[in-house]
Amino acid sequence: MSYASTALSKATTLLTLKKMKENKQKFVTVALYDAPMAAMAEQSGVEVILVGDSLGMTVLGFDSTVPVTMEHMIYHVEAVSRGTNKCLIMGDMPFMSYATIDQAMRNAARLMQAGAHLVKLEGGEWAADTVKQLSDRGIPVCAHIGLTPQSVNKFGGFRVQGRDKDSAQQLIKDAQVLEAAGADILLLECVPDELACEISAQMRIPTIGIGAGRDCDAQVLVINDILGLTAQPPKFSKNFLLESKDIPDAMANYVQDVKNGAFPADEHIFK
Repeated sequence: MSYASTALSKATTLLTLKKMKENKQKFVTVALYDAPMAAMAEQSGVEVILVGDSLGMTVLGFDSTVPVTMEHMIYHVEAVSRGTNKCLIMGDMPFMSYATIDQAMRNAARLMQAGAHLVKLEGGEWAADTVKQLSDRGIPVCAHIGLTPQSVNKFGGFRVQGRDKDSAQQLIKDAQVLEAAGADILLLECVPDELACEISAQMRIPTIGIGAGRDCDAQVLVINDILGLTAQPPKFSKNFLLESKDIPDAMANYVQDVKNGAFPADEHIFK
């Protein structure tokens, strides 16, 4: 695949993503943390960059996302914003940075001023009021449900969510309530493919999946997983560098495989 031929021709907006969902066109998200990789993502045709609190593990050496601070997030959002003019930048709200409405307002504003185009926060039905307050004040929100890594200590580890009837119904309800509250995007992490398919079909807003089957409107992977830099990669990831000539080619192949439905394959999906 030609690296240059896939470059974004114009800036991605939330309206772009909604139109792609309506037209059943997949879009591509990558979690990354610096300007050079952001520029490469733009050239590869990646529509959305997630500056994720996953940087706690991939960059900073923590064993979870819990120690990540607002200062960490702002530093990396600023770096990514200097590397791209066309990708939509999503900034993660770190652990306990949105525990109250006042905290959420203040910290979301800081991320937006650093260069994010929308913020992402973890939480189901309980987070609906926060989503509504942010949305009402002009701050776009991606709501993250399923496996929410900031709650790893509550879950007792990184576990697939929604495998029994009650928890599946709760995730469906979470999705519905968050969309009604004003969420602009829904991210589903580590849920069975049939459940993710059902939720995505119900949503008017775009859905992004990671370990959530192939029926979401988009996929997201962490750049470290794409490039084979993770010592123990999760089941839902793929090392695209193995079949590519260099890093730009790996990024472009990831984009192509998401667009044409080759990724995720059966071995990356939770049944």
